[in-house]
Amino acid sequence: MTLLQKINIAFVYIAEAAYRIFSPHDDAYPATGVQPYSGMPYNKRMHRWNE
Repeated sequence: MTLLQKINIAFVYIAEAAYRIFSPHDDAYPATGVQPYSGMPYNKRMHRWNE
């Protein structure tokens, strides 16, 4: 492998990383916003195994 090939491989490696960092996100998660908590708050007296 010549020096120019090694430099080319290194440049491609860095360019792909930069492209991935600065490209738009490819995730398709829905925008759900804040979800209200409807459970019971933790109460230490309710749990006997914590004694």
